[in-house]
Amino acid sequence: MYEGSEGCHNSPLFSRAYFIKARDFQSAGKASIHIKGLLKELGYAQSIVRKTAICAYEAEMNVVMYGSDGQLTLTIYPTFICLKIKDHGPGIEDVELAMQEGYSTAPPEYREMGFGAGMGLPNMKKNSDWMEIISGPDQGTLVHMDFFLDNIP
Repeated sequence: MYEGSEGCHNSPLFSRAYFIKARDFQSAGKASIHIKGLLKELGYAQSIVRKTAICAYEAEMNVVMYGSDGQLTLTIYPTFICLKIKDHGPGIEDVELAMQEGYSTAPPEYREMGFGAGMGLPNMKKNSDWMEIISGPDQGTLVHMDFFLDNIP
């Protein structure tokens, strides 16, 4: 069974945390844009850059819309890239249901802005090589995703 970066004895090459402010749609996406630029600058394959940036953006938007502030942490290891997103929001009541394409709890005002189509978590699952969600009512949410560097198409 894969244990994510905690189970790995690799030492990180780089780590950076980004604060995400709840309901701050003006700043939404800045962390994922920075991550995309950084990975490009470091010379990672376009496929890894794209997948990681998509997941970072989807996670960032979930914190902005549903969390109560949070943090996105990028950690680069020799064999994989790790994203961890932790928020202090209401939590996800039913993770299995939330993973279904099209399922959304977005209020009408978010839908009017073009968000809340119910594709965020499914896109994160599809674009990461490994994903774990730890959440529940009133406990916030932790999403952990890894992107294997030896799994480049």
